Amino acid sequence: MILSVPYLDLAAQMRPIRPEIDAAIARVLDSCSFCLGPDVDAFEREFAAFSGAPHAVAFNSGTSALHVAMRLLDIGAGDEVITTPFTFVATTWAISYVGATPRFVDIEEATFNLDPAKAEAAISSRTKAILPVHLYGHPANLEPLLAVCGAANLPLIEDAAQAHSAFYKNKCVGNFGVLGVFSFYPGKNLGAYGESGALVTSDPNLAERARSLRNHGSTVRYYHDEIGYNYRMEGIQGAVLRVKLKHLTAWTEARRRIAHRYHALLADTPLQLPREAPHARSAYHLYVVRHPRRDALMKFLEARQIGCALHYPVPVHLQKCYAALAYKAGDFPIAEKAASECLSLPIYPELTDEQIEAVAAAIRQFFGA
Repeated sequence: MILSVPYLDLAAQMRPIRPEIDAAIARVLDSCSFCLGPDVDAFEREFAAFSGAPHAVAFNSGTSALHVAMRLLDIGAGDEVITTPFTFVATTWAISYVGATPRFVDIEEATFNLDPAKAEAAISSRTKAILPVHLYGHPANLEPLLAVCGAANLPLIEDAAQAHSAFYKNKCVGNFGVLGVFSFYPGKNLGAYGESGALVTSDPNLAERARSLRNHGSTVRYYHDEIGYNYRMEGIQGAVLRVKLKHLTAWTEARRRIAHRYHALLADTPLQLPREAPHARSAYHLYVVRHPRRDALMKFLEARQIGCALHYPVPVHLQKCYAALAYKAGDFPIAEKAASECLSLPIYPELTDEQIEAVAAAIRQFFGA
């Protein structure tokens, strides 16, 4: 009998916390606080405390939060933001939304994160910020990036969309730059039951302006200080996230245990396995292996009812939407090679030992191990 292993199983996460979720949603329904409201306010306080940030501002998505981050730093037309080509495209949407241009640089081979030396070399008179991504839940190398930013008098913005509970040198990511941005898309380590996001900052003035920009540029109803957006978090999402936040530490530890189990079971296969850098404590949003025969391995696993996924098969600089930037294949060889070789295996807190062993056994069968 073949054991089916789904790539992601959100129902398995919901079942044990369903009574808490039902009570939280009922509270919102009873209060009719559907847009922002007390549960969103409480979630902002609780997420700020969890993350070690003085201020958290909730949004209707991580993309919206990142867009507002650009506005908060007055980045606009004619400006450049240095970032990675190996990420989900929402990272660069925020740059494009304000009329600025993403300036891509290649990644580190070992971590898939922005290479600080290459970022430093790319700085020009048009550079207005550096935007690393803590890809797959593994922290970027922030200390040298902050040194680069300090020398050039540039702000650092952290895209921590995949990195809830990830630590850089014993401090939660999101707290090193001027702004840190998180996504609560349902599949994230801390996922809403719909779209949601947040930004964190130590600057009270940036937090205040972020609250205004997400709410039509208004702090007093019907008075609008600047052009803003309808980027408010829904009350139900705030309530759901408050419930799930209480479980996040345990869920993160479960992800780390699963990752270490994969490490042990796959250590003698030809796969390149993820490893934590000395500065990092990964949240293991994804468990990403790599091999030149990635596509064949993916088909092999899927034929055996083992879910897997690609994150991300086409680097952002080669996407059709950015053709006008005139990047070409070969410009960022490390990112391009990673995009052709990376494969995400199932990893979520409810994954059983039997399922983990089934995934590993199938991989070993593929390689004849």
